[in-house]
Amino acid sequence: MMRVLWEQKGATLSINILAEKGTLDFIDTHANVLDTAFQKMQMSEAMRSRLQRSTWVFSGMKAIREMGEAFPALVDENGDRKPFEQFLNDVRKIDETYNRHYLRAEYEFAAASAQMAAKWERFEQDGDRYNLQYRTAGDDRVRPEHAALDGITLPPSDTFWEEYFPPNGWRCRCDVVQVRKSKYPTTPHDEAMALGQLATGTDNESIFKFNPGKQQRVFPASNPYTASKCNGCSLGAKETLDKGQKLPVGKLCQACRLLHKKCDENAKPFDMGEAIRKLQDVDGAEFVALMKQITQSRQFKSLEDGVWIVGKREEREKDQDWDNLLACAQKAVLRGYEVFMLPNPRKTKSADYIMARKGLFKLADLKSVEGQNSVGARLSASAGQANRAVLNMTTTYNPRRLAIAIKHYFENNPNAIEVMIFKGKREISIKRNDINSRFIVGFIRQYSQ
Repeated sequence: MMRVLWEQKGATLSINILAEKGTLDFIDTHANVLDTAFQKMQMSEAMRSRLQRSTWVFSGMKAIREMGEAFPALVDENGDRKPFEQFLNDVRKIDETYNRHYLRAEYEFAAASAQMAAKWERFEQDGDRYNLQYRTAGDDRVRPEHAALDGITLPPSDTFWEEYFPPNGWRCRCDVVQVRKSKYPTTPHDEAMALGQLATGTDNESIFKFNPGKQQRVFPASNPYTASKCNGCSLGAKETLDKGQKLPVGKLCQACRLLHKKCDENAKPFDMGEAIRKLQDVDGAEFVALMKQITQSRQFKSLEDGVWIVGKREEREKDQDWDNLLACAQKAVLRGYEVFMLPNPRKTKSADYIMARKGLFKLADLKSVEGQNSVGARLSASAGQANRAVLNMTTTYNPRRLAIAIKHYFENNPNAIEVMIFKGKREISIKRNDINSRFIVGFIRQYSQ
């Protein structure tokens, strides 16, 4: 990499040096070292791919920082370019700092961060069924500010975990575990946030306010090689910028964009149809990760607030169920969901939506109830498309008949997870555990309210 830098012409360092073969080889080597920190960890391939992408971009940003620090050493006190051997000798200390001392800490952080990302992926499968509890290593090496977080207990959907999920610093050994809600009291949210701020409130520690599993990154977007503003960037944090917000285009932004472009050029094209078909064959963490990968695909375009779609609206409007699909998606958005309308791959029975709320993802098939046609037959048809059915009630329907149809749906479909009912402004959720000897009477009462 230093040979590439030495061969550069001009009085300023060009960002395009990141596209040079020698630089790319260095980035590959550095990223591969970091990737070995989580090579044997169990996680979905989608999560592993996202983490590896983040280490590659991180390595690229580190390379441009290192070269920027070494660039002034190209010339001597008279302004003449130094011979390569003299230049290399003069920058050895910089190279040792970046690629020995810094790399050791980065490797350890990559291992801890990826481990916690894998755990978060497993936690997502259970939603808020269990609470999460923060735990330290419990020895005399624990930092006092991290010790104050020990025992904080909150549901996964609490925003505390977006900022204070470990690791919360270099060489942080803290952990998070699932606990039964009945066993430990829940920590007040404001108290937890205040303790988290104390733990990461310094300039050096504040960069660690992120969740590696939720953001699917090994290092936070804002790190020693980037800037604090990177946490609000659509490239850096995979989050949407506030309307009207603009980021200054400096060398770091140019470098980041170039690196993401290189990632896209080298990445295997995402096959949306194949991904949707694969949803039928996977489960657990891989299922959740694949849904997240699908929703993050650039093939999705915003149709309206909270509703995303693949393809042009004019083309999708030709679908027979378009009006019903859109109307139900709009109802879901009013209830806090983000809805991703899925295309229908040829010769494949597939779901209509991926619905996301508070970090939890649901794959669902829509059935609109417009008349007195049998809901049972409609639910039966849904069984091969998704394990969660959404009934959009647009007409009155006998609640007893509806309850019996839902009961039969669960009895005849062992993989069924949930029936969601949108009735007016209400959302009713029926899960397998709700089906018992008292279900029909209870459902009639609930539905008729």
